[in-house]
Amino acid sequence: FVVDTVAGLMFGKFMSFLTGGKINPLIGACGISAFPMAGRLAAQVAKEEDFDNFILMHAMGANTAGQLGSVIAGGLLLALTLGFLG
Repeated sequence: FVVDTVAGLMFGKFMSFLTGGKINPLIGACGISAFPMAGRLAAQVAKEEDFDNFILMHAMGANTAGQLGSVIAGGLLLALTLGFLG
């Protein structure tokens, strides 16, 4: 979880740099499959930094995408394992 969160945060910082600061880097930390805690925590940290910063819906969208990616990867691994064993 720690490595995934740090990697997501670094990718968020990279996206923020590419867009000229239009993307909040905390959104990158929400892509892990700890649904929905990662999204709520990122939104809380953003709100503590700037009270007008409301990223909950964006954070939950990235969090849901991370969850779906984990489900698809798990399904592919299961299919490959059953294909090799069956």
